Amino acid sequence: MAVKEITDANFMEETGSGVTLTDLWATWCGPCRMQSPVIEKVAELETGVKFTKLDVDKNQKTAQELGVRAIPTLIIKKDGEVVERLTGFHTIDMIQKTLHKYEK
Repeated sequence: MAVKEITDANFMEETGSGVTLTDLWATWCGPCRMQSPVIEKVAELETGVKFTKLDVDKNQKTAQELGVRAIPTLIIKKDGEVVERLTGFHTIDMIQKTLHKYEK
């Protein structure tokens, strides 16, 4: 499954049901550019999770509402509720282990 780019306008709709992982990132952020291909690989492996990404420079409202202070931050939601927040670079194994706690 591909990682879908989302915005402030559709964040709630896109992450409101099931298990979702949102990668909050910015183009100027080196660790974010390292994290992105890892997220894309996990998205290929995990079919029961929806993967999205949100550019915090273009979508400051959502980042502010989520209290994001550092990027990359990965927000995992289950049925619209934030259940996990991972800040900084994470490996495929770390992300999968975290996601498996919330899969149905």
